[in-house]
Amino acid sequence: MKLLYYFTFLIAFAASAQHKAQPTLDYYLPQNVTYNKNIPTPKSIFNFELGEMHTDHTQLAYYMAAVAKVSDRIAIETTGYTFENRPLQLLTISSPKNLARIKEINEQHLENLKAGSNAKNTADMPIVVYLGYSIHGNESSGSGAAIALTYYLAACESAELEKTLENTVILLDPCFNPDGIQRFSTWVNSNKSTNLVTDPNDREFNEGWPRGRFNHYLFDMNRDWLPVQLPESQARIKTFRKWMPNILCDFHEMGTNATYFFQPGEPSRTNPLTPELNQKLTMKIAGYHAKALDKIGSSYFIEENYDDFYYGKGSSYPDINGSIGILFEQASSRGHAQESANGVITFPFTIRNQFTTSLSTLQATSEMRTELLNYQRDFYTNARAESKSSKIKGYVIGDEKDATRVNELAKILSQHKVEMLALKNDITVNTKKFTKDNSYIIPVDQQNTKLINAIFDRQTKFKDSLFYDISAWSFDLAFNVNFEGLNSLAEAGSKYEPTIKTGTVTGKSNIGYLMEWTDHKSPKLLYQLLSKGLRVRTTSQPFTHNGKVFSYGSLFIPVQNQEMNTDEIHQYLSTLIPDYPFDITAVSTGFTDGINLGNPNFETLTVPKVAMLVGKGVDPADAGEIWHLFDQKAAMPLTKIDTDQIQGVNLSKYTTLILVNGNYSGLSKETTTKIEQWVQNGGTLIAYQDAIKWLNASKIIEVTLKTNKQEAKDISFEQVDDFRGAQLIAGAIFETKLDLSHPINFGMPRNKLPIFRNTSIIIEPNKNSFANPIQYTKTPLLSGYISKPNLALLKETVPFQAIRKGDGKILIFTDNTNFRAFWLGTEKLFWNALFFSKLM
Repeated sequence: MKLLYYFTFLIAFAASAQHKAQPTLDYYLPQNVTYNKNIPTPKSIFNFELGEMHTDHTQLAYYMAAVAKVSDRIAIETTGYTFENRPLQLLTISSPKNLARIKEINEQHLENLKAGSNAKNTADMPIVVYLGYSIHGNESSGSGAAIALTYYLAACESAELEKTLENTVILLDPCFNPDGIQRFSTWVNSNKSTNLVTDPNDREFNEGWPRGRFNHYLFDMNRDWLPVQLPESQARIKTFRKWMPNILCDFHEMGTNATYFFQPGEPSRTNPLTPELNQKLTMKIAGYHAKALDKIGSSYFIEENYDDFYYGKGSSYPDINGSIGILFEQASSRGHAQESANGVITFPFTIRNQFTTSLSTLQATSEMRTELLNYQRDFYTNARAESKSSKIKGYVIGDEKDATRVNELAKILSQHKVEMLALKNDITVNTKKFTKDNSYIIPVDQQNTKLINAIFDRQTKFKDSLFYDISAWSFDLAFNVNFEGLNSLAEAGSKYEPTIKTGTVTGKSNIGYLMEWTDHKSPKLLYQLLSKGLRVRTTSQPFTHNGKVFSYGSLFIPVQNQEMNTDEIHQYLSTLIPDYPFDITAVSTGFTDGINLGNPNFETLTVPKVAMLVGKGVDPADAGEIWHLFDQKAAMPLTKIDTDQIQGVNLSKYTTLILVNGNYSGLSKETTTKIEQWVQNGGTLIAYQDAIKWLNASKIIEVTLKTNKQEAKDISFEQVDDFRGAQLIAGAIFETKLDLSHPINFGMPRNKLPIFRNTSIIIEPNKNSFANPIQYTKTPLLSGYISKPNLALLKETVPFQAIRKGDGKILIFTDNTNFRAFWLGTEKLFWNALFFSKLM
């Protein structure tokens, strides 16, 4: 039964914020206890009361260092740096006695998780609690609470707290997202009035694009706990795996008109891999939060809206690792004081709620210490026992032609402390070839066997049809690698470590050099060659040179008639190739089997000059993924043009314009005409998802979209939202078949490709079969949820079309090829669209 708790906000906060005095530190803290006067207060550092302004990250970091310097209860360290070079701080807080032997406590805690550990070990063991705040930068009440909590834990002199510190190791991360909170604090402080304006229409509460939610590259970092593509995430996961905390709390904000949420979430939306006892313990801890919020009169609710399904979130990642993950969602002031359905909600009020549940978390974990320690130990003991009885003894992963994708997946697994073993010999499993150089085995019988199941999990049947996030993320499908179960580990060798293989130039040639287009890093090398001024050609037909097959898209770098001479070309290639895990082949003869190297089917490529629209209406996360792809993965320049500025930009200097998912209806008719004319003059427009709708509505393209017209029969008013939500494709994986001869598929290893889809845009196939190089199969669902009507619509439709427009091309994708930076299996589609558009 769904449990709802409703109480009343404090009457003082129902009045207009302009008439309230700024609360002092006492507003947040427990009273009737003494506080160490040697511990600096927030005001002594900031020169304003906590909550009076929004602290930026520099102030926050300075305060944490200042408190740690004088407190014998706190050890502070920098665990990493953001893209904008801001430090990621971690405070380890406990009794001075515990801190003096913290390494020993850490080792004993990890020893408790090994199979066969004695239950008596937990009797005197401290419990480990990880408190993380403001992973979304514009949800700053979390970091505000971290400031209050740090002061309290350092300064409070109560016997109760001292007992808690003796029993607890607190890992406190005051800000998961320094770059985002810096952006947001600058916005709200810059727009704050001395006499607070509470009107929701005020600029203070309406951030400009892209908003402070995201990190530097506009990623939602609360989706990256499993993919760990970002430095902030890598630091978090390193801390988590080092300590394996019993509880992890993730403090967020939600809409201004809400109240306060804490888990458990929707019972029917819990991932079935999560133990039932996990949710029972979460409910027991919830009682502590309810009691604490009742005491200060704050409203709250549980078991609604939020779920525990996708293990890439901070509140669910712990659940598959023997911990208890807890999400907190505070109604947001989105500034300093804002009118809401529940009266004027102030920034200090939001901080106090988050601080209050931080304390109730510590109380719960302290009082439930043995129970939670035993739960975590039993989680791993039971998991290990289950793995030993499994018929599947391991999983083999590999790809003959793409060492990078195989290695990048191994790097992720390594960060999660998943054990991998090398392959002794080349093997074939279910017709799939695995080479010892480009493969490894994941044994099932290991401590993290539950996490392995979660990483490669495939589900197509669900209790519920609604998901807060995606319903599928199978990493073997995301990376498009060969993946098979093994009934024996006979071919397993020694421990496997992710390594960067070194390529070579096989010799020196006065004819040219050949390079395959199969490895994931080949686009980066191609750009280096083109930007250096070298002439590079690609083949639209396979051929064989000295017994080696070069497939569609392979590159030929001729030596003659280049600006560099023979020796300079060889030297330059030899300098580049050690950074890549594949070889460049020196050509011994142009008389190759198949087409010869001078054949007209070799097309000369040009260096791309790329722009992308950003700004109002554009999906920040999708834009950020493209920016990150160019800047971090390919080292390529990408010009970001704001939608408000595009009318005055000379587009003729760009070969390619990218429109990611977004609403472009705000572009003027003049701008629309300008973009269309640029395409007709030879430009390539790459458009994703909702941008297709805009192109269609603007008559720039004409594609037929299929729609789900299911009627709501026997649906009550109360069920409307659930009915509509069930018709969404919120994130699932589908099988497509490929025409490998089409340039969009150059370099693809197989003629089947798993594609991630989180859109309901469905395109009818072209009447000409050759114009449908990527097409969903008749039974496309591989993993995740999709309604039956949508699945019927989707089968045998197409996620891509290449449309000629004058001398240019418009390439449209219904699906995000670069999803969250870890969907490496479809990234090559984007690079093919960029480099080979003229061949389509």
